[in-house]
Amino acid sequence: MSMHRVLTTLGCALSVVLTTAWSAAPPTDPASPVAATTVRIHDGPVRGTAHDGYRTFEGIPYAAPPVGGLRWAPPRRPAPWSGVRDATRPASACPQPAGEVPGGSTDEDCLHLNVTTPDGAGPSRPRPVIVWLHGGGFTTGAGTSYDAHRMATRGDAVVVTVNYRLGALGFLAHSGLLGSGTFGLADQQAALRWVRTEIGAFGGDPHNVTLAGESAGGFSVCAQLASPAAAGLFDRAIIESGPCTGRPDRPFAPSSASLSTARAEGADLAAKVGCGSARDVLACLRRVDVSRLLAAQDADQQPAHTTPLLPSDPAAAIAAGRFHRVPVLIGNNHDEGNGWAAGIIQAGHPVTPDTWPDVVASFFPSPGQARAIVREYPVHRTDGGPVFGAVIGDADFACPTARTDDLLFAAHVPVWRYEFADKHAPPLTSDTPPFPLGAPHASELPYLFDLGGRPRDLTAAQHRLADTMIDYWTRFARTADPNGPSSPHWSRQTVLSLAPDHIVPTRTAQPRHHCAFWNTLG
Repeated sequence: MSMHRVLTTLGCALSVVLTTAWSAAPPTDPASPVAATTVRIHDGPVRGTAHDGYRTFEGIPYAAPPVGGLRWAPPRRPAPWSGVRDATRPASACPQPAGEVPGGSTDEDCLHLNVTTPDGAGPSRPRPVIVWLHGGGFTTGAGTSYDAHRMATRGDAVVVTVNYRLGALGFLAHSGLLGSGTFGLADQQAALRWVRTEIGAFGGDPHNVTLAGESAGGFSVCAQLASPAAAGLFDRAIIESGPCTGRPDRPFAPSSASLSTARAEGADLAAKVGCGSARDVLACLRRVDVSRLLAAQDADQQPAHTTPLLPSDPAAAIAAGRFHRVPVLIGNNHDEGNGWAAGIIQAGHPVTPDTWPDVVASFFPSPGQARAIVREYPVHRTDGGPVFGAVIGDADFACPTARTDDLLFAAHVPVWRYEFADKHAPPLTSDTPPFPLGAPHASELPYLFDLGGRPRDLTAAQHRLADTMIDYWTRFARTADPNGPSSPHWSRQTVLSLAPDHIVPTRTAQPRHHCAFWNTLG
């Protein structure tokens, strides 16, 4: 196996680890439930849990189970139920290998969502709605990993977290298969339609819906911005560390693939599970056990473009102005690439002055590109890891985020850009890294959510930062402007550098990220 394939596969696996490490211990409820609470929606009444200051409703189906003939079919409406449906505990995560979900999941009956609503929210006084799409490389993750009670109570907003089909079950492409390569994205749209119809019963405003996500979830928001079928389903967008201009040749950030590429990968999967030469390949695939599909699928997954749901790659669509004009809050973390660089070094691939040219060439096989990167990012005796992290972070996240910001602003879309830069952010893994990670990929998430239901060990300054971030995010959801009377002013053309004790506005063009270099490199 080539060095590129080894490191790419390791990198994709690490993207899952970095965004799922919070689930090593079972979640605990941050506030003891005090009573049951019931809400009636069109499919039937649901019974949730009343906590101190907020209510939760877990495991509500927004689509029919995608099993049997509905495996690799567009989502269908769920069947109504009689009696009161229990919504006091999580439903199954969508099928995925072990990681965020202990032991993984093989349950295809997974198209559920969770609602967290603050006390006082009701049809007569609706709150803004934030619909959260989880990350995890399109192969892992679950809506229930994100306890949103702090965002709901402090921000006075209704938060919906969503499961959507993952891996081969979410993104298989095959000729003649309606919805090829985009089933997971279609699920997200079905959840948004559910929100438009049902969220008013939970005190949410169906006419003020913000679609938000991180990493693969952030790129999903980009895809929905570019999808004609998502027109009218959301009113604002938040994109965290999932820039819309990601590229397949930059393997750490999420991106989309052409339908022809996705179909070739689908044919490979069919062959691996013994269906490649079947008379009816799809019928054969629908009989394959979930665990066998999970074992055969690639570590990384991508939605397919040049499809009815996603006619163009999101990068091309946004560059051409073919996207939904809604206000956007977008950003990245200062040290996005450090977690991957640390993991690759720990896996036995040191980055030294001698090995650095080969490491770069494994990701940028063009000799001219590799030599230029080595010159722009020289490695000395002791700084190999951080330099490697800077290359990953700049090439895959910081500079594509800046490019997306420029394209949105050029299209006269209200856009707000941030950078999360708490160099002492709590680590997402228990391993001791070979160098300080700073603010790596996913490190902003514990400031917005209690991951796995467990509050992070934040300092007093970090708690203040978390409150400030929630204030910004939820005010943006409410008014399309993150600014408020008590927070530092966030200029429309400002990147915010978030640090534990203060928020520093800086110019959009930041010399510490080598974006001019990457723009010329191509």
